[in-house]
Amino acid sequence: MKDEPESDSRRPEEYRQGRFRTPPGATEILLVRHGESEPARADRPFPLVDGQGDPGLAPEGREQAERVALRLGAERIDAIYVSTLRRTSETAAPLAARLGLAPVVEPALREVHLGEWEGGLFRRMVAEGHPIARRMSAEERWDVIPGAEPAADFSVRVREVLGRLAAAHPDQRIAVVTHGGVIAEALAAATGSRPFAFLGADNASVSHLVVAGERWILRRFNDTAHLTATFTTTAAPPT
Repeated sequence: MKDEPESDSRRPEEYRQGRFRTPPGATEILLVRHGESEPARADRPFPLVDGQGDPGLAPEGREQAERVALRLGAERIDAIYVSTLRRTSETAAPLAARLGLAPVVEPALREVHLGEWEGGLFRRMVAEGHPIARRMSAEERWDVIPGAEPAADFSVRVREVLGRLAAAHPDQRIAVVTHGGVIAEALAAATGSRPFAFLGADNASVSHLVVAGERWILRRFNDTAHLTATFTTTAAPPT
């Protein structure tokens, strides 16, 4: 009787889809836009800090800040950074208290300077459809506003400050509580997109950037799961 050939019990090699892994030495940056700030009023301009409007948080913004703290308070976060404008420090305060971290003020994280439209005038001009506001949107340039920060300067400032913070925190995760214009500029730099492609991050939203040397990787944009329990395509107040 012939010997039967041994059956090959080895399974074929399988190749699963790969999952993203943070590169060694890279820094995870959680870009948190500040909560909703106080409304602008023609009869009561915002106070200025170094020439920039400095409103505090509205009651809705304080609620949003608490929800950011609930969302991120259980995460491993090694440092918190804020700008010189108080709406960022007020947003960061509940998270900092939960984590036992003292936020570090980084002046270069301040919002783009809006020149003659500071103090709350920018909101009015946009709401009323001023021709310069329409031109700003069409050309995707802040510096069509009289006296505003030049686009090239703003771009360099955002790239330099985030690159510097990343270099100071290899293999760590940091929360950077900043402004909508800064977030838009950072993500445009990461993706090579149009300047305003990521403009419009919701108040208290979280965007996730991984910086590995010269390589910037966008992992998440405008995450608002902590602000509303249902999916929405529009900004929604906390429920």
